[in-house]
Amino acid sequence: MKAIVCVKQVPDTSGKVAVNPDGTLNRASMATIINPDDKNAVEAALQLKDNTGCEVVVVTMGPPPAEGMLRELLAMGADRGVLVSGREFGGSDTFATSQILAAAIKKIGVDAEDVVFCGRQAIDGDTAQVGSQIAEKLNIPQISYAADVKIEGKKVTVKRMLEDGYMTIETQTPCLLTCIKELNEPRYMSVGGIFDCYQKPVEVYDYNTLKDDPLIEVDTIGL
Repeated sequence: MKAIVCVKQVPDTSGKVAVNPDGTLNRASMATIINPDDKNAVEAALQLKDNTGCEVVVVTMGPPPAEGMLRELLAMGADRGVLVSGREFGGSDTFATSQILAAAIKKIGVDAEDVVFCGRQAIDGDTAQVGSQIAEKLNIPQISYAADVKIEGKKVTVKRMLEDGYMTIETQTPCLLTCIKELNEPRYMSVGGIFDCYQKPVEVYDYNTLKDDPLIEVDTIGL
């Protein structure tokens, strides 16, 4: 059993925000953080690991320095990381990003009892589209706005937050869940985890690794 978590490195907008002449964020001049909702997704995966002993794989798409973020998550307790990185992926919109991440997850392997976790949305885009698009590409069920999750074998029960309350939904693995901050309180890195994180593997998937996957429409990715 695996818990695969999609995470994103985003600009730290609590500090100084720099804007390019075209109105886009000047990311190179800004500090970065782990997208907050994604940390809740990681914590959900780690709690599943605590209960079942499953493997936790964290996946991100970004430039080479994003490996540092993956190391932080390995220090929290994840088992291995996958960095999807290549200039060809730069500037991809949510449609392209979901294709690329779905292809990466497919390469990692989605087995019958696996769960894919994503944060509800990224603070730099606020689209909340990528998780559902990944699920569609992988042809697996998806439940959004997960405020409570129980997994027993292949049965997944989720309390899903609505505008005026909650609804409870059941599905089967493999599935994808998008997580909200109300789901849990992410744990801190341990001292032992910080020492161990550099002994854990981080694999890089570049453009050539994924370009032949039929999930990817090559002419739609990048700028």
